[in-house]
Amino acid sequence: MGVYVNPTYPYQAPTDLRSTPPQRRPLIIVGAGPVGLAAAIDARLHNLPVLLLDEDKTVSVGSRAVCYAKRALEILDRLGVGEMACSKGVSWNVGRTFLNEEEVYQFNLVPDAGHKRPGMINLQQYHLEEMLIARAQALGADIRWQHKVISVQKHDDHALLRVETPDGEFDIEADWLVVGDGARSPIRRQLGLDIEGRVFMDRFLIADVIMKADYPAERWFWFDPPFHPGQSVLLHKQADNVWRIDFQLGWDADPDEEKKPEKVIPRIQAMLGDARPFELEWVSIYTFQCRRMNDFRHGRILFVGDAAHQVSPFGARGANSGFQDTDALMWKLALVMQGQAPDALLDSYAQEREYAADENILNSTRSTDFITPKSRASRHFRNAVLDLARDHTFARKLVNSGRLSVPSFLVTSALNTPDADAFAGDMVPGAPMDDAPIAVDGQPGWLLDQVGNRFQCLYFVGDAAVLTEAERETLDAMQHDSPAIEPVLVASKPTTAQGLRVLHDVQGLMAKRYDARPGTTYLLRPDQHVAARWRHLAQNAVVAALHRATARA
Repeated sequence: MGVYVNPTYPYQAPTDLRSTPPQRRPLIIVGAGPVGLAAAIDARLHNLPVLLLDEDKTVSVGSRAVCYAKRALEILDRLGVGEMACSKGVSWNVGRTFLNEEEVYQFNLVPDAGHKRPGMINLQQYHLEEMLIARAQALGADIRWQHKVISVQKHDDHALLRVETPDGEFDIEADWLVVGDGARSPIRRQLGLDIEGRVFMDRFLIADVIMKADYPAERWFWFDPPFHPGQSVLLHKQADNVWRIDFQLGWDADPDEEKKPEKVIPRIQAMLGDARPFELEWVSIYTFQCRRMNDFRHGRILFVGDAAHQVSPFGARGANSGFQDTDALMWKLALVMQGQAPDALLDSYAQEREYAADENILNSTRSTDFITPKSRASRHFRNAVLDLARDHTFARKLVNSGRLSVPSFLVTSALNTPDADAFAGDMVPGAPMDDAPIAVDGQPGWLLDQVGNRFQCLYFVGDAAVLTEAERETLDAMQHDSPAIEPVLVASKPTTAQGLRVLHDVQGLMAKRYDARPGTTYLLRPDQHVAARWRHLAQNAVVAALHRATARA
C-alpha cells in the first residue's frame, strides 16, 4: 500500500503572452479541473486554438469527484480518454441501500445489455485529470500553470484578463472566455454575478482509505448503521485499492476535531469490524449546497461546471453535469468562431444547461432532504419509508439515498425540430443518443463511437447496396450544406454503399431503440443529441432542421 503522490507540471514564463497593448487570443479557458480540461480538448478537436490558465501546478488533492456516469464516459470516449479512464477505474452498475444492516433496496443502472459503457466507474479525480492533461497537451492545447487570473473586465467584443505569475502580472484579451474555475469561482465573484440556491446545514467526513478488501464493486449506502448510529454512511471502491467512505456527522460536528486521525481511525475500525491494516490517503470535511447562476452566458464570457452550478454529492451530478456543459457548449462555440453560425447560438447553451441544472438541483435537493431531513415532517416521512421498506416492495423505490446522475433530455431546446411523424421510445428531439452494438466493414463496434463532433444524418435502410438514385442524390447533397452534414447509413443487412459510411445493426437494437424502419431519418447534433427525426428522407426538411439547430431558422 502507498499514498498517491501528485505530479508537478512545469511553469512557463509568460514572455510570449506579454505585449503592449495586450495580446488578443481567440479562446481562453480558466481552470484546469476536469471540466476546463474537457473544454480545452473539445476546442482542439474542433481545430480551435486554446490557451488554458490555471493558478496551480498539479492535479487535485484527494479523490473529490469519484463517480463518472455512463453519459460522461461516452463524452470522454468522444474526447479520446474514455478507454483509459474505464481501464483504470472501477466499473459498477449495482447499488445497495441498507437500514441498520438489512438491505432494503437495490438498483441496476444498466439492466439491459447492448451498451459499451457501464452505469458508472469510480476513479479518483486526480487520475482523470492526469489523463485529460496528457490528452489536451497531445492535441496542442497551450496550458499555462501558475497563471492566476486576478481580474476580468467584460467588453462587448472581448474580455480583458489580468494574470498573476511568479514573474509578475500582465494583461491579455480573449475574444471568448470559458470560465471553469470551480465552485468558489473568483471570476464570478469579481464580476459581481449572482448565484442562488440552498446551503444544507450538515457536515460529512470523507476518508480515502487504502486497504485490501473483498467487498464487491457496488455502491453501498447505510441509514443508521450499528457502527455509526443515527447517521448515514456511503462506501465506494476506487482504483489502486482506495476506498471512499463518507460519514454523516451532523451540523454541530467540529470540522477541525473530526479530521484528526485519532477521530477518523476509530470510525473506520468500527465500520470494518476487524483488525485489517489500512492507510489514510486523504481526509476532508464538507458541507454542500444546491444553487446556480441566473445566467450561464454573459456576452463573450461563458460559465461551465461548478463555476455555474453546484449540487450535493449524493447522485454524482457535479463533474458529470460539468462534462455535459462543455459537451453542449464547445461545438456551438466552434461554429460561431468559425463564422458558420450567429453568436445567438450560444444563447441556446445557456438555456439548455440552465434547464439541466434546474433538473439536477431538484433531484439533488430531494435526495439531500431524504438523507438529512431538517423538519419533523420530513424526518417522519423518511423514517416511515425506511420502516415500510423492510417488508413492502413499493416502499423500497421511495428510499432515496441519492438518485444517480442521468443525462438531461433537452426537450425544451430551441434547437429541436418537433416531430411531424409518430414515433415511440425515448429518442425524442433533444434526447442524448442511446448506444447500441453495430459493425463497420465486418468489424464489431458501437454506435456512439461512430457519431459526434459534427452534424450527421442517420438513414435507416434494409440493404445499403440498393439505394435509389433519389436517395443517393439527397444524401450526397447534404455534404454541401454549411455546416456540412455527414450521411451515415444504418443497414439491417451486412452490406456496403460506395462513398458512404454504413453501420450494420447487427442485433437490431438500433432499430428497436430508435423506433426505426427503412426510411427513418435522424439528424444528430455534434454532441450526440437528437436534433430532429422523420419517417421519410427529405432534403428540405433536413436542411431546415440544420438551420434551426444552428440558430439560423
